[in-house]
Amino acid sequence: MKNLTLISHPLLKHKLGLLRDQKTSSAEFRHLVGEISTLLVYEAMKDWKDFNQHQIQTPIAPTNVERIENPPVIVSILRAGMGMLDPILNLMPFCAAGFIGIYRDKFIKNTVEYYFKMPEDIAGKATLLCDPLISSADTIVAAIERLKSYQVEDIKILCILISRKGYERIQKHFPKIPIYAIHLEEQVNEQGYLVPGLGDAGDRLYRTK
Repeated sequence: MKNLTLISHPLLKHKLGLLRDQKTSSAEFRHLVGEISTLLVYEAMKDWKDFNQHQIQTPIAPTNVERIENPPVIVSILRAGMGMLDPILNLMPFCAAGFIGIYRDKFIKNTVEYYFKMPEDIAGKATLLCDPLISSADTIVAAIERLKSYQVEDIKILCILISRKGYERIQKHFPKIPIYAIHLEEQVNEQGYLVPGLGDAGDRLYRTK
């Protein structure tokens, strides 16, 4: 499927199975989301080309090394995206972070933004937009529109599960944005949950209802 990278690996299949299990504790769920997130960002950063050359001294001899220049901003969609943010920042501590609080209101049948905080120099920066589950894609599309209003063009989406419906909606509105996921879900139920899915990621991360 165009612009959708599904990362298939025995370890990821194993970890996804644990995520899906309703018996998995909140602490273990957070840990698994973190592990999967680092593998997602590893894949998303494979084509990074912006480096600086630095001369250093190893314990044996001087040498030149490459270090990432102009790193991407890691943007979390609240609140479930927070489960992905810290593990990614632990892997890439040189990155700044941004936060978007947004949800779909079933009464007005539209998205509502309640929080938006980005680094001052976000314009022109590459961003990795994190949300574990994409169902209808309403919130992710609204988040992308907000980022683009700040002149952010180089956006990649990182998620664990995405519905076919959500993928098609993103493709319709933003056909050039790459998506990195572990699995494509074919069904969404009447309540908007992915099927078989793994429930509400935010509730399972933070033991809320």
